[in-house]
Formats: sequence, structure tokens, C-alpha cells
Amino acid sequence: MKKMISWNVNGLRAIVTKGFVDIFNDIDADIFCLQEIKLQEGQIDLQLPGYFKYWNYAQKKGYSGTAIFTKEEPLSVALGMGIEEHDQEGRVITLEFEEYYVITVYTPNSKAELARLDYRMTWEDDFKNYLKNLEKNKPVIVCGDLNVAHKEIDLKNPKANRKNAGFSDEERNKCSELLENGFIDTFRYFYPEQEGAYSWWSYRFNARKNNAGWRIDYFLASEVLENRLESAIIHSEILGSDHCPVELIIK
Repeated sequence: MKKMISWNVNGLRAIVTKGFVDIFNDIDADIFCLQEIKLQEGQIDLQLPGYFKYWNYAQKKGYSGTAIFTKEEPLSVALGMGIEEHDQEGRVITLEFEEYYVITVYTPNSKAELARLDYRMTWEDDFKNYLKNLEKNKPVIVCGDLNVAHKEIDLKNPKANRKNAGFSDEERNKCSELLENGFIDTFRYFYPEQEGAYSWWSYRFNARKNNAGWRIDYFLASEVLENRLESAIIHSEILGSDHCPVELIIK
């Protein structure tokens, strides 16, 4: 069994002061992926004995960025997608293991009034192609903050958010397209009808207390891995960020 965790920490330096290392040790994942680390090289000294650590920093300070901590050393590591336009913001890390790739991603937000939607659409197509190219070699597990609630069941107030970033028709269609191209949304695989299962809550309006959230953090897996999927969990009990960790266990 391999336990994998993905967590948008919304600032790693901030969350370290809120007990991150204790949470990390308690979870004891084989692979632990982070998004939105918001730091540059040398800005944190994070001791995680027994783990190999891989970082992808955004060029812009205090912005975006991803990390993966893994007990097993990967066969290869790639930062970004190899596309200049997309690789300035530290959004993708790919680790290659014997049986599959593990990719963490922090998908660009479309921003207020969908100001960045055009860029987001380009990103979606390029990222899908990137995954499908990897898949020619071996199966893929991709996790992270995909910045989209796929279906109405995936957020508290679908009607009010119909044209907002993260729930626009365009973003939802790209998510459908990715899944239709051979990927399983692992949480929905186990819990197709479960309502109120969210991974992100606004800091405003007591959203978390009232569970007025969105499910925008995912583990997707190549369809060939279906019979190896063991469980998927959203750890809404774990605090410290506006997102909570999500988990996949694979045989």
C-alpha cells in the first residue's frame, strides 16, 4: 500500500508555525505533495528525516510554488511541463517511479471576472497533453489544487457561482474533458453521491464553520490503475490552511 497526500498549504512558512510538522508526522504518508508553498530556495529549513524533498519555486517571490516529499527515491524528477509560458510559476512537479508517475499541480486561478480564463484554457490543454504523453510510458497519478469544482455536488452554492472562477462552464468542461480522456476522479469513484465533501473554504463568512466550501483538490489516476485504488479521503478535520489535505491509498 502507498499512502499519498496532497495539500494546498497557502504558505508553507505560515503553516509551519501552526503545527505542520506534527501533522506531517502523524499522517506518515509515503508521498506528500504541497501546493502554494509561497517561498524561494533557502527561505525555510524544513527537517523531514526519511524523505527526499523536491521543490519548484515560482520566479515571483511569495507566490505559488509546489513541493513533493517522498520516502522512496524517484527514478527521475521534472520541474514544470517544459513549456516556457507555463513554467515561471512553479506549478508542476513530476516524479517517476517504477510503476507510475506522480505529478503535483497547482492549476492557475482564472481570477476575478475570469480575467485569466484565456490563459487557463491554454494551460488546461497543454497540461492534458503533458499527462497523456507521460501516459504513453506508464500510468499517471496527478494530485493538487485544480482550481475547479467539477459538478454542482462539488460546491455549496452552485447557482450563485455559475460564472465565477473555479465554477465557470469553460473550466468545468476542461475538467470533464480530462476525465473523459482516461482519468478517474478518485474521490468520486468511491463516493459518487456524497454531498458536503469540500476541500477549500473561504476565510470569510464563517465558511468553514458552516461547511460552505468547494471541492477543488483532487487525486486523479489513469484508468488502468482502477483495480489498485484502495481508498480516498478528504481530511476536513485538519486545519492550518484554507484548504485541507486530500488522500489516496493505492495498492
